[in-house]
Amino acid sequence: MTDRLAILACGGALPVLLAQAHPDALHYTLRGVPSELSGSAQEFALEKIGSLFAAMKEAGIGRMVFAGSLSRPALNPAKFDAEMTRIAPGLMAAIPQGDDALLRFVIATFEAQGLTVLGAHDLLPGLTVEQGLAVGPVPSEAELADTARAAHILSEISALDIGQGCAVAAGQCLGIETVQGTDALLAYVAQVAPELRRGQRGVYVKAPKAGQDLRIDMPTIGPSTIAAVADAGLAGLVVAANQVVIIDRDATLALAKERGIFLISQIFA
Repeated sequence: MTDRLAILACGGALPVLLAQAHPDALHYTLRGVPSELSGSAQEFALEKIGSLFAAMKEAGIGRMVFAGSLSRPALNPAKFDAEMTRIAPGLMAAIPQGDDALLRFVIATFEAQGLTVLGAHDLLPGLTVEQGLAVGPVPSEAELADTARAAHILSEISALDIGQGCAVAAGQCLGIETVQGTDALLAYVAQVAPELRRGQRGVYVKAPKAGQDLRIDMPTIGPSTIAAVADAGLAGLVVAANQVVIIDRDATLALAKERGIFLISQIFA
C-alpha cells in the first residue's frame, strides 16, 4: 500500500469539508448510509466488505478516515462475502456492548488490513473547539454549577456507553443523550415543565465518553445544535475542549450570539 488517503463518507457536512481539504483523497460510501459525497464515491455493500478492502488495496490506500454520522444499515447474512463471514462473529459480539465497543472493533478490522485509521481532527486543523472559546453571555455561578453537575453525570455513565450529552438545571438532570441522539434529547428538554427547573434555565454539556477512541464518532456541534439548545430554553452549551468538532464555526458562533446563549469550552477532569 501507499500513503494515499481514503474518506469513508457517511452523513453530514464533515465528509465534504474533508474532501475539499484533501482533493486527492478517494471517496467510498456504504450502501444504505446516506452521504453528501455519494456522487463522487465508490459504493460498497457492508455485506461485501471484502470488496471494499480489495478496492482500497488496488487503489494504493494507506490511510483512511471515517467521516460523518454513521447509521447502522441492516445486514443480510445470506449476502455475506468470505471476509464478512470471517469477521461477523466478532461484529455480532461487539454490537450489544455499545457504540464504543462496536467502533473499536471497526477500527481494528480496518487496521488489520494494514490501513492507518485517522481522525477527522488529524486532517483538518482547527476542526475542534479549543479551550477558552467563548461567545454569548457570561455564565452565572448557578450555570457553572449546573455545568459541573452535568459533566459529573457524563463521567459516571461513561462506562455504560450511553451517550455524550447531558442537560441540567438547578442541579436537576433534565435528560441524557441516548441512542436517539442530541436533537431528540433537546426536543425532550424543551418540554420539561418550568417548575422542574427551579427557576433556572440550565445548560447542555457535550463531551466524549471516558476513554473513547476519538478517531470515530467524536462529538459534533454546529448551527443546528445551537438552535436546539436555544429552543430548549437552556442558557448555553459547554463542550469538552479539543474533543468536540465544530461544523461551520462562523455560523455556529454567530447563531449563539444571535440567540443569546453562551458557547464555552473547557477541560473536564
